[in-house]
Amino acid sequence: MSKSARLSAAGLVGAAGAAVLTGALLLPTGGATAAPARPGSDTVASTAGAKAATQSARGQRVTSFAPVGRATLTPGIQAYTAGAQCTTNFVFTDAEGAVYLGYAAHCAGTGAATDTDGCTTKSLPLGTKVVFAEGGSTLADGTRLGTGTLAYSSWATMQRIGTTDAAACAYNDLALVKVDRKDLGKVNPSVPFFGGPTAIDTDGTGAGDTVFSYGNSSLRGGVSLLSPKFGLSLGDEAGGWTHSVYTLTPGVPGDSGSGFLSNGGRAVGVLSTLALAPLPLSNGVSDLSRALNFAQKNSGIPGLKLALGTKAFSAVGGR
Repeated sequence: MSKSARLSAAGLVGAAGAAVLTGALLLPTGGATAAPARPGSDTVASTAGAKAATQSARGQRVTSFAPVGRATLTPGIQAYTAGAQCTTNFVFTDAEGAVYLGYAAHCAGTGAATDTDGCTTKSLPLGTKVVFAEGGSTLADGTRLGTGTLAYSSWATMQRIGTTDAAACAYNDLALVKVDRKDLGKVNPSVPFFGGPTAIDTDGTGAGDTVFSYGNSSLRGGVSLLSPKFGLSLGDEAGGWTHSVYTLTPGVPGDSGSGFLSNGGRAVGVLSTLALAPLPLSNGVSDLSRALNFAQKNSGIPGLKLALGTKAFSAVGGR
């Protein structure tokens, strides 16, 4: 297994002599800001309507999403957690009617720069406050969109149940932030610019497959034209737990957690790392189908599932 390190605003800090160096793409903010199907013929557009129904334990509760044009809590917004800024990937719902925004588990990690093993690196506790924002180079000058609490971390869960699978420990990198009740009316699951997701990609990506993402690092200072990303997969690794990808502009600090889509708008995974060698400036993407399956079995969240976009997916994008 390759050695790895986190990527901070100050630069890359790695283990000396490492044959492969990667870095997690969270962006430290310099201080706490919140309390502790392979693509091919897959071109079907999303058919999800403006309402996504999630049945409660009593089969009654329904969660309605805000219209795309008015929603402010979506995939691809900034999420601030105890001094680090990351990007949300997709929206998830459960059987009780709760709504979650996903990002990367390492966004809530508390280890040193070289501590990237999810089975050993400590994390902030569940219940930690997360602030959603948009538009600024810092939380202070951005627009606060809403709040939530850390409800699931693959890292914390793997440690709790004693996971020993090396691939899962290295690449299972998903966390869920439960949106506060007062902000539920602001949520829509459609990915900015591209639309979708249309489903979950369950059979990985092959070398040369097209991928799409929407990053939102605060380093861009709110310049949204730089957020849409088009690229190619280099194929699956670690038994399908991770995908190496190249995009026209690689993910940068603060893009951690961004969602990746296939050519048909299927949700492929979660942006996790930036590599320096042997594939310089490629990104590592944690596989969503495996990460979500793990969460469904071990999170204790009943009926956890991906919410489909209410805006049809387009490979050329658009507003």
